[in-house]
Amino acid sequence: MEKPIAQAYFLHKTGKAKDAFVLKAFEVPQLKPHEVSIKVQAFGLNFADVMARRGRYRDAPNLPYVPGYDVVGIVVHTGSEENHAWIGKRVAAFCRFGGYATVVNTPINALVEIGKEVAAGAALSLCTQGVTASYMAELIHPAHNDGFVLVHAAAGGVGSLLLQLLHHRGFKTIAKVGTQEKALRLTAINPTEILIEEHTDYFHKLQSVLGKNRLVASFNATGGKSIGKDLSLIGSGGHLVLFGGASLLGSRFKWISMLKFVRNSGFFSPLPLMMGSKGIVGVNMLRLADDHPNLMERHLKQCFQLFNAGRLTPLSPNEFTSQQLAEAHSYLESGKSTGKVLVYWEGA
Repeated sequence: MEKPIAQAYFLHKTGKAKDAFVLKAFEVPQLKPHEVSIKVQAFGLNFADVMARRGRYRDAPNLPYVPGYDVVGIVVHTGSEENHAWIGKRVAAFCRFGGYATVVNTPINALVEIGKEVAAGAALSLCTQGVTASYMAELIHPAHNDGFVLVHAAAGGVGSLLLQLLHHRGFKTIAKVGTQEKALRLTAINPTEILIEEHTDYFHKLQSVLGKNRLVASFNATGGKSIGKDLSLIGSGGHLVLFGGASLLGSRFKWISMLKFVRNSGFFSPLPLMMGSKGIVGVNMLRLADDHPNLMERHLKQCFQLFNAGRLTPLSPNEFTSQQLAEAHSYLESGKSTGKVLVYWEGA
């Protein structure tokens, strides 16, 4: 039996988005018993994709490969008869790379049925970004749930959902954004405070907001100098949660960017952290998915349960067609986007 043929955007070189991708046909791998095959209607872009395209993502496979972590589509085949009931169902799903394709195989525990009425943009927002936010929200001990938390990149896909999850748990949320336009996108979410870092540094504004209080947690997607600033305002029992390194993209040369990132981030002895009873937690959802797939499954289902109950609302997505992949990548990289960036396969 011949293997089915699909199309995919392969990342074949690092650099600018307009030069990095090539659309090619490929043979869809044979399904394993625990997998399903999805005909993809739309796929999501994540900042890790931008990091990989720029050669800054250590977990990326060797070139060429098909990027992509989350898709929406129809299940067309299953690897075992016991899962045949999934055929024909519209789902949102994770994949370990391979999402920029018209067909992708993924484990049965990495998908959730969404029906025909859920827009692809909302569904994709709740996948990688939603699960990341859900996982991180549970890292903070409930005993601190009346304290202040800082969310960097608060108008992004992860940040906007994290604000809502933390608010539901009783925290006072401080949203940090880069522009007034992004602040306006958070009006419906209504965080306790919004810090706009368009012209001035956020640190002194944050001190003024906190007064005599200290942060319970900071969720930091930037790294660099902001790490030291956040740590100085985190109180005992608090945590700095690092889930990105956007400042790594500051130079054309990878080694210069890394050296600058490390220098600006600072070197931390465990002694001050121990004496201050503070913690630093790194979050890499790809590693968590590899080692704890049941954890990912639980948070995926939890996000959609909250969404269906009207308690978790993604920001309006940024939608592109498959012929606009380079434009979509450049837009995400620009830092101007709010909410999810996704790409539709034309005709799907």
